[in-house]
Amino acid sequence: MPDSEEGTPKPGHFLSGDEPGPGSRPLTLKTAQPAGLGRARSTSFDESSMRRKARPLPTEPGTTSEYSGPPAAPLTGAPLPPLTGTRRVGGSRPSGWHKNPSRSGAQFTSEPPPAAPPRQYSRPVIVGLSILVVLLLTGATIGGFQLVNSYGVQRPLSQPSVKKSQAPLPIPPNPTVTVTASVVPDLVRLRQNEIYAAGKVASVSCKEPAIKPDSQSAILRYYRAMLPCLNAAWAPVLKKAKYPFRSPKVVLQTNQTTAASCTGEKNVAYYCPADESINISWKADLKDYKDDPLSARVWMIDTMAHEYGHHVQNLTEMLTAAGSREGWAKTKAEELEWSRRTELQAGCFGAAFLGANKKPLGLSGRKLEIWQWQTQHSGDEYNPKKIRDHGSRKNHWLWAEPAFKAADPKLCNTFTAAPAKVS
Repeated sequence: MPDSEEGTPKPGHFLSGDEPGPGSRPLTLKTAQPAGLGRARSTSFDESSMRRKARPLPTEPGTTSEYSGPPAAPLTGAPLPPLTGTRRVGGSRPSGWHKNPSRSGAQFTSEPPPAAPPRQYSRPVIVGLSILVVLLLTGATIGGFQLVNSYGVQRPLSQPSVKKSQAPLPIPPNPTVTVTASVVPDLVRLRQNEIYAAGKVASVSCKEPAIKPDSQSAILRYYRAMLPCLNAAWAPVLKKAKYPFRSPKVVLQTNQTTAASCTGEKNVAYYCPADESINISWKADLKDYKDDPLSARVWMIDTMAHEYGHHVQNLTEMLTAAGSREGWAKTKAEELEWSRRTELQAGCFGAAFLGANKKPLGLSGRKLEIWQWQTQHSGDEYNPKKIRDHGSRKNHWLWAEPAFKAADPKLCNTFTAAPAKVS
């Protein structure tokens, strides 16, 4: 080759000292040029004309170029060009040449990728799903009831739980009807009681018990022997008055098992509505019988008739009504008046029984005189504590005499009487 051509650079090469700057690469001709060299021109990138004709290099992903082949490797020791490229998840990834990494470990982290966040649903979607669930549950419930009804348990309280036949089961009439009795005021119960219109006390064929009451056990037998006569005489009257009849018990005070609220005076007989019992004071009766046997027997007959009168008051609910009025009393005087009205009525009921059965009981002659005298001398005047809760001796006879003659309870309405008649 001639000497003149030794220093001439070949296509694609530069002379020493004119090396391309960083990031540049040698240019090649697109088409073949004439063998002779043309006029020299500057290859500097500062020329505007060259900038306008420059084409993009294939250094970024997604770009195309007419040039082929990878970019030229940078010279050893040359400064590294700045990396360019698209930003992706996990950090920037270079798209060009780069020196080998200095670390020898794994290039990627050993931690697992973060879990994907839970999917968020909009409010309309949540509402729609909730409505769908409610509809499904409602449909299932209705279907369950229809299935249960098909097995004949529509009314588990009135029908058996097992269906044995196809025949319809009978339904009792008005299975849930509850009858509530009307409440009768106390004063109506006391003043307009049905016992006043029930008629006379029945006369029954029963005589005075043929028992000498000369001991505790004999006295108890004497009182209990009178009980069937009183039951037979009063049961028809209570039936006409539309009240239930129950026989009371007769017990001695020493053997009483009554409630604590049913405690009477010492050596005085009393009636206990808690257990419907007549409690007898046998000690006083035993003493009286030793002093005067005839008077003691008359007194025992009258005592039994009087205490049974309280049992009649209890069965007709007048005893409860009178106790209510007595409890609502505003003064002690009013309370004692209600007590006197109750006691005088019980004595009147007793006199009606004695009058209806005076012949079988032998209440005539001397015995009748004794009964009259005892009644006229029984009252609060003889109470050692002077408590006016039973009525005066005058009023005892005022109610007992007409009832004994008529044997009718209608004469015993002490709750409509003037205060003077129940003093």
